[in-house]
Amino acid sequence: MTISVTETITEQDQQQLLAGLGDYNRQFIESALWGKIGVFKRDGQGKQLAGLIASKKGNWLCIDFLWVSDSLRASGVGTDLMYAAEQHARIKGCRYALVDTFSFQALPFYQKNGYQLQMSLDNFPSDGQQRHYLKKTL
Repeated sequence: MTISVTETITEQDQQQLLAGLGDYNRQFIESALWGKIGVFKRDGQGKQLAGLIASKKGNWLCIDFLWVSDSLRASGVGTDLMYAAEQHARIKGCRYALVDTFSFQALPFYQKNGYQLQMSLDNFPSDGQQRHYLKKTL
């Protein structure tokens, strides 16, 4: 038995680890309540102008990624994406939402949309920056 350290993680390495973790977690968590949610804004030619990707984890909507192109920032599109994801999550049984953001990203945006700051990590990812975790009751 050996322990190895690498900075190159293969697809097989990740799949094996996630399979083992999933086998363990299924003892405690109903995996049918998990899944992905995508909400996208596209132009007439199908080019993505904004998008949100989230994970549904039991009672929780976990917002993984939110991006709005520079041309649409401050237009309300980000709020529209959030609202659509939250509505879909409610229909699927979610009661809460979780998002994290860096200090140079969108903390005021999330707060404006009803998310409450739960915790901040100082000097993450770099000195002088923070990572903020926010929650909302749906």
